Parts: sequence; structure tokens; C-alpha cells
Amino acid sequence: MKTSLPLLAIMAVITLLFAGCLHGGANVTPNTKAHYTATNPNDVEILRTKPDKPYTEIGTVEARFYVGQTAKMNDAIRAKAARLGADAVIITSEGESGAYSQFAYATGVAIKYKQ
Repeated sequence: MKTSLPLLAIMAVITLLFAGCLHGGANVTPNTKAHYTATNPNDVEILRTKPDKPYTEIGTVEARFYVGQTAKMNDAIRAKAARLGADAVIITSEGESGAYSQFAYATGVAIKYKQ
């Protein structure tokens, strides 16, 4: 099958445009069989140390965005953790990666405060 050069060029441009949209995101993995009511993402705290209140770990969260998009990354973490019913996320690791450190990453534990 012969493919014309202009068609290949158009396909390459479309591929690059879609690849440019894949700049970051967050994933969450539940680590309990318990189900909690989803919380409001705006209420999910981002913590750098363990809280003094008792809590249960309900999942792990991972996020990766371009450097300089910390607020966007935190919002994505909040949104994913809120679906699990988390009250907060304790960030356990964060930094920069990739060629020339163009990506920021964070991993953490989604928690539910005990009543």
C-alpha cells in the first residue's frame, strides 16, 4: 500500500497535537475494600506531614505535570482522592523528572479521618 507524503505529514501533525495534550494527570488506587462517600475536592487537604488526628489510609495517589503547574497538579490530586472519599492526601514523595527536569511529580496517601 502506497501512502502519499502529504498524508503522512498530516498524520504526523495530528499525532503531535494529541501527544501535546497528554501533559499530565493523576491516578488513584484504592487500598481498602471499604467504600466511602465522595468528598468535595475543594475540601481535600494536601499535607506534607502526617496529621495529629487519627486516620485510615484508603488509597495511593500519583500525579505528574509540567514543572510550574503545581496548583494544577494539587487540584488533580484533590479531585482523584475526593472520589475515594478522602479528607486529605499526605504527600510522601515529590520532585522533578524527565529530560531537563520538565515534569513535576508527587505521590501520596489518600486518608479518611476517623470520627
